[in-house]
Amino acid sequence: MMFWYDHGVSGWGWFAMSVGMVLFWALIITAVVLLLRAVNSPHEHTHTLATPPPTPEDILRERLARGEIDEEEYRRRLSTLHSDPLAKG
Repeated sequence: MMFWYDHGVSGWGWFAMSVGMVLFWALIITAVVLLLRAVNSPHEHTHTLATPPPTPEDILRERLARGEIDEEEYRRRLSTLHSDPLAKG
C-alpha cells in the first residue's frame, strides 16, 4: 500500500494527472483529424488560377451584350483600345 501514497501525491495530484491525460489525448486526436482534413481537402484556389482574367475587349463585349453601351460606343471604345497611345503624343 505504500506505493500508492509515495511522493506525497494527494487527491488533487491525481485529479491534475487525469485531466492532463484527457487534454493530452484530445490534443493528439484533434491534431490528427485536422491533418487528415488538410490532406484530403480539394485545393479550390488552384482552379481559379487556370482561368485568365478578362481582356478589355472581353469586358467591352460583355457591356454591349448587357446593353450598358450601344454599338457606336462599343466601336469607338474598341478603336481607342486598339490605337497606339504613343502616336497621340
